[in-house]
Amino acid sequence: MENKYPILAREGRWHIALAASAALAVHYFAGPLWAVPFWIVLVFILQFFRDPPRQIPDTPGVVICPADGKVIALGEVEDPYLKRPAKRVSVFMNVFNVHSNRIPVTGTIKEQWYRPGKFVNAALDKASLDNERNALWIRTEQGQDVVVVQVAGLIARRILCYVKPGERVECGARYGFIRFGSRVDVYLPLNAKFEVSLGDSVKGASDVIARFTP
Repeated sequence: MENKYPILAREGRWHIALAASAALAVHYFAGPLWAVPFWIVLVFILQFFRDPPRQIPDTPGVVICPADGKVIALGEVEDPYLKRPAKRVSVFMNVFNVHSNRIPVTGTIKEQWYRPGKFVNAALDKASLDNERNALWIRTEQGQDVVVVQVAGLIARRILCYVKPGERVECGARYGFIRFGSRVDVYLPLNAKFEVSLGDSVKGASDVIARFTP
C-alpha cells in the first residue's frame, strides 16, 4: 500500500515562501554573490520539509516505524502512560531527516496526553520524561495497546498532532509533524518482538520496527 503526500510538507509552506522571497530579493538588489547564503538556507529548509510518499507494508501484526531517523533506545521499560511493563523503541530525528510522523498500527485512539516540559537534547534518554511531548494510546482491532509519543528536542519548539481520541487511524497514515529535530517513542506490549537493532537507520511508514507474537 502506498501512502501519497505532497513532496513538501504543508507545515513548511510559510518557511519556504519566506526563505525564497529573501533569497530572490537579495539576488535581485545586491547580486548573486550576496545571495548565496540565502539560497543555501532555502535549500536546507526545502530538504527539512520534504514529505515523500512511502510504501506501507501490507502485513498483519506488524508495527511500522513512526518517523525517519536512528534507533537510539531499545528494551523493556515502564510505560509511563499505561503504567505497565512494556517494550520501547525510540527513534531520534536529526535536522536532515523527514519530520512527518506516521501512525504505527491500525486501530482506535483511546486517549491523548500532552505534557509541557523542557527542550533538552532529544537523543538523551531523560528527554522521554522531561521534554515537551504528545502521546497517543492506540488500541488495535486485536486488542494490542500501543503508545506513540512525539518528543520535542533541543531546538524543536512545535509539536503538531492532527488526530484525537475516538478516531480510527490507519497504519502508516500521516498524523503529525515536529519542527527541527526531535524523537518519537513507541511503547509496545511485552509480546512484541523487535525487528530492528540499536543504531539502525529507519524510515517512517515503510520499515517494520516490531511484530506481535501470540
